[in-house]
Amino acid sequence: MSDQPVARLADAAGAVAGNGILDRRLLLRQGLVFGAMAWLPPGAAAGQAGSPRVPGSSRPPWMREPGREFSPYGVPARFEQETARFPAPNRVQRNNGASWTPLHLLEGTITPNGLHFERHHNGVPDIDPGGHELLIHGLVNRALAFSVPDLLRYPLESRTCFIECGGNSNAGWNRIPSRSQAGFFHGLVSNSEWTGVPLGVLLHEAGVKPGAKWVVAEGADAFAMHVSIPLAKLQDDALLALYQNGERLRPENGYPMRLVLPGWEGVVNVKWMRRLELTDQPVMARNETARYTDLMPDGTARMFSFVMEVKSLITSPSSGMVLKGGPGLYQVTGLAWSGRGRIRRVEISADNGRTWADAELQEPVLPKAFARFRIPWRWSGAPAVLKSRATDETGNVQPERRELIAQRGRHGFYHYNGIVNWSVDENGVLGHVYDEVAAQQTGTPDIDADWD
Repeated sequence: MSDQPVARLADAAGAVAGNGILDRRLLLRQGLVFGAMAWLPPGAAAGQAGSPRVPGSSRPPWMREPGREFSPYGVPARFEQETARFPAPNRVQRNNGASWTPLHLLEGTITPNGLHFERHHNGVPDIDPGGHELLIHGLVNRALAFSVPDLLRYPLESRTCFIECGGNSNAGWNRIPSRSQAGFFHGLVSNSEWTGVPLGVLLHEAGVKPGAKWVVAEGADAFAMHVSIPLAKLQDDALLALYQNGERLRPENGYPMRLVLPGWEGVVNVKWMRRLELTDQPVMARNETARYTDLMPDGTARMFSFVMEVKSLITSPSSGMVLKGGPGLYQVTGLAWSGRGRIRRVEISADNGRTWADAELQEPVLPKAFARFRIPWRWSGAPAVLKSRATDETGNVQPERRELIAQRGRHGFYHYNGIVNWSVDENGVLGHVYDEVAAQQTGTPDIDADWD
């Protein structure tokens, strides 16, 4: 759990790591109060006697008149307008860009359909499902075409998994820390329940020829997005999704059908699917050569880095937030995920990694899906650095940023999964800092301030 024995850190308040991290099991006990205030009668001071007001004796305005009529499709409350995607279109081509999921404003693990991140290369097509088909051809025994009604006749399966853009969190490669809120820095990832037809079923019907090893997947957008995917993945756990979180796909998420490849980078989860061509080699398209590759320190390019590595992020408290209650008890919560399977462990530190403690994982913990973690933290009012570190069931551990750069070099853009540091100043204001600044704030030794 920690480099320092827990017994040495523990005290009557339940501390299990330095700088106020408390035992995760305290969340399950009665009497742990997070910022709650006892009710006092109007004008009464603490410690004074007073007769409590009878609940309901003064009714608010919304209890005095009928509410609005029914609606055919629900929308968020008008008081929750800030819970929205953050669009970032390309300055030159505005229908090329992304919209970020506000992870710091959400709870649980499922991303609402209207807040799922977007990444478009030439806008969102307006596809009439009555004129749309999926073609499976190439190295198959017989080419097949499937309309939406055809696909809806098959027994459908559901998979809950995350989809993450390969460029998510790429500001972490920059020399200056991002000042964005957590979701608008790391929010090109979302988690949904996808329902559709297993691709293996359709490929079996087409009949795969012996020489087939790759599949070229192409979408029906104006960009004609196409990428190469190993055939084995499509025969394993790939899904041709028709539904997202129980309703039909939305246009920005691939309506009327899209590929879902659990655990693999977003670009291969092709939206608006129109054809799958089985081949003996990759097509070497733009988005698997000039893009979505990693330039390594020795000058070589790492290609086809499909699996998204283990990662975690504290979503609250996080950059841009303020601990308005002053010193006291707070809940630290966030998300962890891995393209290699289930999250096995998430550790939290409040002293820049000197000591760590295990957070509570919200059940169920599903493979290749978001896992929500929580732990109580008693903030003393002094500067602190919060960070999370995830480990997946294969033993992969989320690296520190300096470790990631030492391995991958200074020319990275994609596949960033380094640990994120949130600093807390004496006023309770949170920001994003890199290791060397975090070390100065917490006095953590043995950090080379010149490595970056």
